[in-house]
Amino acid sequence: MTRAEVQLFPIVAAALVDGDGRVLVQQRPPATPMAGLWEFPGGKIEDAETPESALVRELREELGIDTEESCLAPATFASAPLDGQHLLLLLYVCRKWRGTPQPLHASALKWVRPPELFRLEMPPADIPLIGILDALI
Repeated sequence: MTRAEVQLFPIVAAALVDGDGRVLVQQRPPATPMAGLWEFPGGKIEDAETPESALVRELREELGIDTEESCLAPATFASAPLDGQHLLLLLYVCRKWRGTPQPLHASALKWVRPPELFRLEMPPADIPLIGILDALI
């Protein structure tokens, strides 16, 4: 692929970290791409959104929690081909939010310690993030 042919698909995600150092992951619902896999909550950046404002919106929509852009710390990113586009996944760490996460757009939620993420079935783009996240927490 030449440079002009690459269509970037930016996604934001959060590693919500609780007081015990566990990270929240959600399970993709049936009838969606990669159904049943565990992932960090987040989603697409809409037009006219910054990555941080998109993540604040996504966390509200997916989990029913509120946080501030200032509570999102950029952690790492992943880059991978996905369905004819190129995924750019921006991962933030968030330790402060209001409300209790609920699986509004997921089959289930799970709190796990970072090393346990290696044992979960996750989308390919999420896997390289685990080691870095484990080192950060």
